[in-house]
Amino acid sequence: MKITVDTNILISGTFWKGASHEIINKAENKEIKLVLSKDILKEYCEVLNYEEIQNKIKDKNLEMKRSVEKIVSISIIVFPKEKLNIVKEDPDDNKILECALEGNVNYIITQDNHLLKLKEFRGIKILTPKEFLKIFNRSV
Repeated sequence: MKITVDTNILISGTFWKGASHEIINKAENKEIKLVLSKDILKEYCEVLNYEEIQNKIKDKNLEMKRSVEKIVSISIIVFPKEKLNIVKEDPDDNKILECALEGNVNYIITQDNHLLKLKEFRGIKILTPKEFLKIFNRSV
């Protein structure tokens, strides 16, 4: 089973317990394959530099570099060839669809309403972390 997640899931999964953290752990334990793109990783690095996130990193004694290295090490990195213009309200979200398409994933996991309202894109289901975990736990 292959998934693409957005930056919010990566950040939540890195710094807080909960469904996003559980998904990142499943990728780390090779129960699922995490597919990301260079653009998603770039945005992840940018968000890690936000002041509120920097404070969390200090609080938890995590280094930004280690956080990025961990995510890269548990991911399949793809380089999308097709540029999409599906999410008009937030064009930045298109990079998630592009990655998922290039990586031929089964699911996109997100909390982003622009993506969630699509429900599905070219056969790829778009779910919240909790919805995905329900499906995953039924399939195991």
